[in-house]
Amino acid sequence: MTDGVAASIHASAVLVGNQAVLIRGPSGAGKSRLAFELILAGRAGQIPPAVLVGDDRVHLQARGNQLMVRPARPLAGLIEIRGLGIRRCDFAEEGIVGLVVDLVADDAERLPPPQALQTNIQGVIIPRIPISRGFMALPLVVAALTTATGTDSSPLSADCVKGFGNHIKASIAPE
Repeated sequence: MTDGVAASIHASAVLVGNQAVLIRGPSGAGKSRLAFELILAGRAGQIPPAVLVGDDRVHLQARGNQLMVRPARPLAGLIEIRGLGIRRCDFAEEGIVGLVVDLVADDAERLPPPQALQTNIQGVIIPRIPISRGFMALPLVVAALTTATGTDSSPLSADCVKGFGNHIKASIAPE
């Protein structure tokens, strides 16, 4: 894969541990809010430490088989916090995108098909979470960052008639 040209897009990004979460969506979808919630979740220890890469506008560039994200220079270190306005905060100069969150996604489903859980940006395939309008994004993103994908070898409970989904155990209570 060749290196791509840097593209400026309307999005936010947060570096969580060693991977960046790219947050896309229409104006007013909650990109800045989710970015700030991720930073707070990092401070609370729910996820690895998190720092803003960019809010509102970021630059993307493929380098080899990785997608890099950088803040737009005029906005570096600035984040909108609804009710407080534009605030200054620490930021990372760059991150490798490891997860894309699409807010107000038309293809968001309860049990999305595998192809909906990835996206291709500048020739780089990246895990993706499509989120419906009005659905709380933070729990899904925390789950994606802190849990592993289920496998076909997981034992299904006797009440699982579909053969897939969240029917691994009948109860989450300890046995």
